[in-house]
Parts: sequence; structure tokens; C-alpha cells
Amino acid sequence: MSLTLLVTMLLGFAFSISIAVSIGGSAILGLAIFDNSKLVLVPKEMFSAIDKFPLAAIPFFILAGNLMETGGISRRLVNFAKSLVGGVQGGLPMTCVLTCMIFAAVSGSSVATTFAIGSILIPALIKHGYPVGYAAALQATSAELGVIIPPSIPMILFGVAAEVSIGELFIAGVVPGLLIGGVLMLFVHLWCRFKGLGKTDGDGRLSVRQAMVEAGWALLMPVIILGGIYGGIFTPTEASVVAVFYALIVGLVIHRELEFKHLVAVFKKSVLSSAVIMFIIANAGLFAFLITRAGIPEAIGVWLKEVLQSPAWFLLGVNAALFVIGMFIETSAAIIVLAPILVPVAVFFGIDPIHFGMIMVVNLALGMITPPFGVNLFAACTVAKISLDRIIGHLLPFVLVILGCLMLITYIPAISLTLRDIVFNKAPVVAPMPAPAPAIGPQ
Repeated sequence: MSLTLLVTMLLGFAFSISIAVSIGGSAILGLAIFDNSKLVLVPKEMFSAIDKFPLAAIPFFILAGNLMETGGISRRLVNFAKSLVGGVQGGLPMTCVLTCMIFAAVSGSSVATTFAIGSILIPALIKHGYPVGYAAALQATSAELGVIIPPSIPMILFGVAAEVSIGELFIAGVVPGLLIGGVLMLFVHLWCRFKGLGKTDGDGRLSVRQAMVEAGWALLMPVIILGGIYGGIFTPTEASVVAVFYALIVGLVIHRELEFKHLVAVFKKSVLSSAVIMFIIANAGLFAFLITRAGIPEAIGVWLKEVLQSPAWFLLGVNAALFVIGMFIETSAAIIVLAPILVPVAVFFGIDPIHFGMIMVVNLALGMITPPFGVNLFAACTVAKISLDRIIGHLLPFVLVILGCLMLITYIPAISLTLRDIVFNKAPVVAPMPAPAPAIGPQ
């Protein structure tokens, strides 16, 4: 049955059938062929996969992001970020990265970040003389921070799938998110200086004081959400509800840019996005249940232990595999299916599961900006009104920058774990993991 599951799923991908249907359909077909008496397990396991309280945070964070976009919070965050970095050459691309970092601290979704920030900054970048393909590539890449800086929907999914603390994952994501954001800002600044672009990016920007006053309520939102989570006032799931109510109050009462007539469209958009994610999780849960029963995770674990004989080689092999997988499989589905398989092997090699979770999230987030199925690319191209081929050439340098950051996060566990260790009073990280040896020899 294992071979049937794999072949059917790959055929579904090859014929451009949706990820969720390919995964779920292969599982149902496998049961129907080899043990149709067990078909009753299909609805049971699909329901069990989504019957987890932490998953309730996903639709609420999506709704909060859409409310922020419609209620004027996104625009104020852009003005604030531009007031900070817009005065230097390349300030507008840096504004894009910084705004996405701030927006990510509430929304938890890279696609929501792409639409909310891209609708403002892509036209602005084009107006200031940046190539339209570069503007779209920059926005897609910057929005990737939405799943790395907490709160993060993929982190919630990893916590549920691997049965680790979501709060610890959120804490662990802070420094890697800031690292990637900071490196991206430095890169775009140097690129603009090299290309001679962005010399007028500071035109029309507000003073820091004025922008901070206008964006005060917007900036308070991530403080309340993250402060409440890390302060133990509410759980990440409860924080998602707080984010929705805060966005509603600010949009309706304070900024008054969100009207009741807008709510139907916002709710509809949020329901559709949430339903897609939940459907993927349900089908991936059924698939994961069947491959676990077939003993595939245990077999893969034994094989990896025999072939990749050190933690460094294991992480290198996993990163290479996840990078390729992320190109073809949606991030949520990949995490739900692969986390239960890979985390026990990582623990066997002495790798902290929280550290390994950050590696998986950052790596699979790259899949959002790599063809052929990068969701951020399609979202950015939609906003910029261009075809996908016009973005690819501008995208490669950004992918290489994030790959470099991924290697640092992979082989220096302290980047992910130091803040976690301080907040949760864990044993400190003793030393960074060694880089891969030049060759593998028999033990």
C-alpha cells in the first residue's frame, strides 16, 4: 500500500491536482484497494487531524490580518517604517522588509502579508523607478517573514504535529526572524547603492514623531499580542482572538476606515483561506496516519541513522530534501506529514526539537518563494499584475540570501534557542553544532 500511496500522490502532483486532493485521494485509494473495510477510518482520521485546540488560532490570525489590511493599519505601518529607514538610499525596499516584519508580528500568514503590504508598496516601488519584477520579488520574499516571526501558522502546525510547545516555538522564532529581516535590509541597501537606484526614496516621508503618532494604535497591536503570550496572560490560541477584536476596534472605532459593509467581504475572504488550510491539514492527517501504520516513519528513521551518521550530515541532508519538497508541496501539508517522521530522528541525533522546528519552518518557507508552486510569488504577481516569468530573475539573489541565513540557523543552535532558554529557564546551548565533515566513512 505504501507504494500505491506514493505513486498516486506524485501522479496527482504531476497532473496539477490540488495538493490536498492528491494527498487525501491517494490515501483513500490505497485503503479502497488493499483494505476497503477500513474506509470508515477516512472521516474519523480527517476529523481527528483538525480536532486540535491550537489549530483554532489559524482562522483567527487570518481574519486579524485581513481586518488590518482593510482597516488602515497596514498603511500606517508602512508610513512608520518609511519614516525610520526611508531616508537612506534604497529606503523604500528597506521599508518593505521592515513593514513585513512588523505586520508578521500579528498576522502569522505570509500570503496575508503579501496582499496587505504589497498593495501599498509594490506600486510605490514602481513609481520610484524600481523594475516591476524586482518590486514583486522583494515583496514576496519579505512577506516570507510572516511565517518566521511569531505568531506563525506553520509554527502552530509544527507544534501540533511534533507535540512540542507552541510558546517555545514562538520565542525561538524571534531571533531568526530578526536575523533574516536584518540581512535582507542590508542586502537591498547595498544592491540599490550598486545599481544607483533609490536616491529619491525619502520623498514624501513623514517625520518619525508624526508617523509614530499616526501608527500608535497599529504598533501597540504586536506589543499586546506578543506581550500577552510571553507574559503568560493568554495562550497563542487566545491571542489570535485578541488580535481579531483589537483589529476590529481600531478599524471601526479609532481609525474609522473599516465599515460594517466591509465585514462581509473580509469574513468571506478569511473563511475561504481558513477552509483551504484546514482541508489540507485534514487530508495530510489521514495520509500521515496511514504511512505511520505502514511503518514508513520508522523505516525512514532507521535508514537516516545508518546513512547520515552525524547530526551535521543529517541536518544537511534534511535541508536539501526540504528545499526540494518545499518547491512542490504546500508548507502546511509538508509540516503535518514530515514533522512526525523527522522529529524523532532529530531527537536521536541530539537535536533540540524546537531548534529542528525552526529549521523546518524557515526551510519550507522558502517554498513560498520558489517556483513552480510558490504561493507568495503568485500573490505578488497578482498585486503587480505581471506574469511569473518576469519575477524569476530578480528572485534568485533573495533566495540565496535566505539560504545563507538558513545555514546559520541550522548550524548555530544558539540563534534559535538562547532566547527560549532564557525565557523558559532551560539549559543553555553549550556550543554551536559543527559544520559537515568533508566525507562520511564507516563507523
